[in-house]
Amino acid sequence: MIPLTVGLSAFAATILVHALALGAMVNFVRRERRVGRAGASFLHNVAIVAVAISFGLAAHLVEIGVWALLFMICGEFLEFATAFDHSAVNYTTLGYGNVVMSPSWRLLGPLEAANGMLMFGVSTAMLFAVILRLLHARLSDLED
Repeated sequence: MIPLTVGLSAFAATILVHALALGAMVNFVRRERRVGRAGASFLHNVAIVAVAISFGLAAHLVEIGVWALLFMICGEFLEFATAFDHSAVNYTTLGYGNVVMSPSWRLLGPLEAANGMLMFGVSTAMLFAVILRLLHARLSDLED
């Protein structure tokens, strides 16, 4: 039960990190719309999408780091680089299997994989919404 509780705590922490990144992304896109850059040109839209993707990437990297720190706290890894590598493999569901955690903490791997899949889904949905808003702004003259 302890690994499940610890894993769910990390899951909750990553939800918070992702919520903060998505909030920043929403505020950024709103500001770009307010100042008239959203939909102004193809290059402006590309830049807005690139920044939105960067918010998502930063969130994912922080979340991988949260899991890596958790693995270190649990005593599974001594070096952050190794823990981060293992965490990234789990989070992205890559599944190399080059490093295997001890049986007592092995449940954290599938929990992190589920977490990563869900967070990538949230990022994808948000990027889709941003692109949809930009297309709407760019093509607003076609309404009526």
